[in-house]
Amino acid sequence: MGNTAVVVGGGIGGLAAAIGLRRIGWEVTVVERASVLDDAGAGISLAANGLRALDELGVGEAVRKASRGQYSGGTRTPEGGWLVRMDGALLEKAVGTPIMGIPRSTLHRLLRGCLPAETLLIGSAAGSVQQIDHGTVRVSCGDTILDADLVVAADGIGSKVRSLLFPDRPGPVYSGSTVLRAVTEHAVELRTDFELSWGRGAEFGHIAFQDGRAEWHAVLNLPAGTRFADPLAALRRRFHTWHDPIPALLEATRLPAVLHHDVNELRTPLPSYRVGRIVLLGDAAHAMTPHLGQGACQALEDAVTLAAALATEPTVESALARYDAERRPRSQAVARAARQAGRMGQQLTHPLAVALRNTAMRLTPSRAATRMILRHHTWVPPQLTRSS
Repeated sequence: MGNTAVVVGGGIGGLAAAIGLRRIGWEVTVVERASVLDDAGAGISLAANGLRALDELGVGEAVRKASRGQYSGGTRTPEGGWLVRMDGALLEKAVGTPIMGIPRSTLHRLLRGCLPAETLLIGSAAGSVQQIDHGTVRVSCGDTILDADLVVAADGIGSKVRSLLFPDRPGPVYSGSTVLRAVTEHAVELRTDFELSWGRGAEFGHIAFQDGRAEWHAVLNLPAGTRFADPLAALRRRFHTWHDPIPALLEATRLPAVLHHDVNELRTPLPSYRVGRIVLLGDAAHAMTPHLGQGACQALEDAVTLAAALATEPTVESALARYDAERRPRSQAVARAARQAGRMGQQLTHPLAVALRNTAMRLTPSRAATRMILRHHTWVPPQLTRSS
């Protein structure tokens, strides 16, 4: 089996894939189109499955040290009433860890720190990816040509590689929701580690960080492409009657820090995650809505599963077939569950439907709610062993 790979995309999934491949003895080049790695982004929650994947990649301890456990919080109404409380201690007892909150920029830096600088080819966009013979794939990056035994496409929801492999398949579509998010400029007094609040066609939530700052996000049902001249002013108007600490989170935020993206998803599942020696990973393979907080965790699962298959299977082709067989059913099931969670949660607008949902949530015992979470968190990674 050959042992050279090109990873297209230097996000969480691409960096994790590169780390996993290097741990099993492969030579890796990560091609990232951004010319400056400014670590943009807000915050991220990592569940037990994602943390276990990071453990197998050798970076789990460092990530935990930089994270804050989500022991308290839950889901509320705009008036502040609790729909369901989160029991982080119960979750930790069940799966060994609470959900952890970390700035996305910190996670990026920790992952990148596991790779030699020469592994990263920054400011180089993959112009074409071609299987030139049975065992070689060629990536063209301007004047730079990279030949490898494997190409891992981790180039995100708008994946160019995916469109080359599956030109007739539908691409990403708008979910009906748009999200604004930011990290506060300074520490904010918070009573909980994590919260979501659901109104009619709107959600506001926060993740508390270790240093006292917090990430907040606002999800709104709006036409695709909607933008605001002053997003903070628009959010203050939209959420001015909602409970504390929402006003304080907005007041602690500088306007340049606010990110605004439409929530798109790969609604039509792909028939395969690989073609020849080219394999899709993360959002390029299964971009999902954020309503379960599983997007990054699924990409981390992908990375470890791919490396384990390549370390133990006799050929690249058999390893990629195994990866596809293991990852496609699970990741596509999680994507469906995330879509359904959004439809029954933030996206609901009819007053009767909202009232029925709220009543059902209030009547659901905490342990039953925890069991619902566990069905996505209990994944156990394969062990990474160096290939011979």
